[in-house]
Amino acid sequence: MGVVTYEFEVTSLVAPTRLFKAFVLEGAKVYPKAAPHAIKSVELEGDGKPGSIVKINFVEGLPFQYMKHMIGGHDESNLSYSYSLIEGGPLGDKLEKISYENQFVADASGGSVCKSSIKFYTVGDYVITEDEIKALIQRSEVVYKAIEAYLLANTDACN
Repeated sequence: MGVVTYEFEVTSLVAPTRLFKAFVLEGAKVYPKAAPHAIKSVELEGDGKPGSIVKINFVEGLPFQYMKHMIGGHDESNLSYSYSLIEGGPLGDKLEKISYENQFVADASGGSVCKSSIKFYTVGDYVITEDEIKALIQRSEVVYKAIEAYLLANTDACN
């Protein structure tokens, strides 16, 4: 097994506290509303604390039926959270898991920056390429931008 770490940032016009709330605290209800073309439903197995499982079910026609995340934790005061993709989605037979650490920080324009560190845990001696990593990140950014657009269109959401 190998581990590859990749870091990236995504900017947003939305304040960091609203994004944190949309992604972490209210994700189960926000995701299907923000991305109905991709996300059918979100289920929580557990109490939402570290070790709980979040199952995201996708609409038919997408490459994946579902994916499961294990919650690592979140810190409301620092607007940070962590989780690991442990089943489904892009894991296949080449990735054991993908772990994410994210933090929303304010920027000078009143919006925010999401700083992410991702660790890809490969199976056996498989080496993930930078192109594969970028393709996985692009999929994540599509959902990120859908949630941003939802929050911009629904100013009363996640306040």
